[in-house]
Amino acid sequence: MATHDEWDEARARELHDDLVSLYNPVEKAAEHGSDPDAAPGDGVRQLLTTILSQNVADQNTRRASESLFDQYADFAAIEAAAHDELADTIRVAGLPDQKASRIQRALSATREETGGAYSLAFLDALPTDEAKAWLMDIKGVGPKTASVVLNFHFGKPTMAVDTHVERVSKRFGLVPSSATNGRAHDVIDGIIPDELTYPLHVLLIQHGRTYCSARSPDCDNPVCETYCRCEGCWRHSASQGIPTCARIS
Repeated sequence: MATHDEWDEARARELHDDLVSLYNPVEKAAEHGSDPDAAPGDGVRQLLTTILSQNVADQNTRRASESLFDQYADFAAIEAAAHDELADTIRVAGLPDQKASRIQRALSATREETGGAYSLAFLDALPTDEAKAWLMDIKGVGPKTASVVLNFHFGKPTMAVDTHVERVSKRFGLVPSSATNGRAHDVIDGIIPDELTYPLHVLLIQHGRTYCSARSPDCDNPVCETYCRCEGCWRHSASQGIPTCARIS
């Protein structure tokens, strides 16, 4: 188990390799940059879908997305829609009033930035920090939403820190336990090698779901034995007769 100060790119690579050994490699092109075959509006669609996904299960995100894009012919129609109508269309995603406002603000900001086009292609040419700052200037778009768009669509090296990634990262000492979610994004982006941003995102989520759950974690696995410092892992070590000092390495 390492403290935050002991984490660097080399240890992050070790963590990636150990997670791959426990699960499977994550297939993802290492190069950054948008898909040359992507339609101009794909990034905007990713942004709206990610807004819908905030604080809701994947199944409801899909249902809300389908309802939104079936109801309106294009992004201009979504931006121009009556607020109450739009909120009712996406109600299954929860927080319909807030999300309707966020969606329309995002579309307005995009159209104004591009001089009339609903495209986020301009973000690809910006450094990651500048692209992230532009997205987060939209009220209701936080670091996680911005990172999802930039990493998933543009391949930029910024990790989306969801509840699983944050929980596992704190238990592993990668992120200080007192860090806010915003700070966790900054810390992780400063340590993880660019080409491992997406693979480690996927692997940390898988580990959080499979073993390192919020309640009653299953610590009987080699990754937790090597990196984790949660109470469950300490109890597991004690039950196996492993001296506590052996975990501080």
